Amino acid sequence: MEGKDQIRAILNENYHQLAEIPLQEAIVQEGMIKKFKRGEVTQDIGSYVKFVPLISKGTLKVLREDDLGNEIFLYYLHVGDSCSMAFSCCMMHKKSEVKTVVVSDVEMIAIPIRFVDEWMMKYHSWKNFIMKSYDNRMMELIKTVDEIAFLKMDERLLNYLARKSKAIDNKTILSTHQEIATDLNASREAISRLLKKLEKQEVLKIGRNKVTLLKEINGLIS
Repeated sequence: MEGKDQIRAILNENYHQLAEIPLQEAIVQEGMIKKFKRGEVTQDIGSYVKFVPLISKGTLKVLREDDLGNEIFLYYLHVGDSCSMAFSCCMMHKKSEVKTVVVSDVEMIAIPIRFVDEWMMKYHSWKNFIMKSYDNRMMELIKTVDEIAFLKMDERLLNYLARKSKAIDNKTILSTHQEIATDLNASREAISRLLKKLEKQEVLKIGRNKVTLLKEINGLIS
């Protein structure tokens, strides 16, 4: 199943909130199926947004970067999600201020940016979807800020691993110590030391470029 039939199937399965038939047909006519592999950058900082994603498979992570190239993890985008940052860039015709990177192979419906604002005026369910996306992402950002402000690094690390495990629906997380350190804006040495401490406590097991959670991590994520 490809093309328009595939887009219809994705909308019916994952985007029930986009209920208006004329909107669904507009998405079918104007949307494109795009696929990305783990590690690919789908949107980089400083580039113009070309499309808004409706994710049907896989997971993206959204990162912020400072002037020195240091990155920090903000939140994940899952099946049924879209990127509110992309919405605002589209409607304000500005360059992206975040980077989106594929965590597990992603499939999406790509909506060309010229339709984002137009559909806001035409379709009530599209407007509600965008507003809900903004609200969800704002809550994710608040959660991330709270972690940075109020949690110690070992708690932030546990929280990060739990959220990533939940995002990919797998206890085994394919990441190097450096990748984890980059997402948390920490040193690799500090992350390696904490991971080894958690391994001794039998919370997780460290493998080559992977970490496997052995216990449920409760109390840190909602």
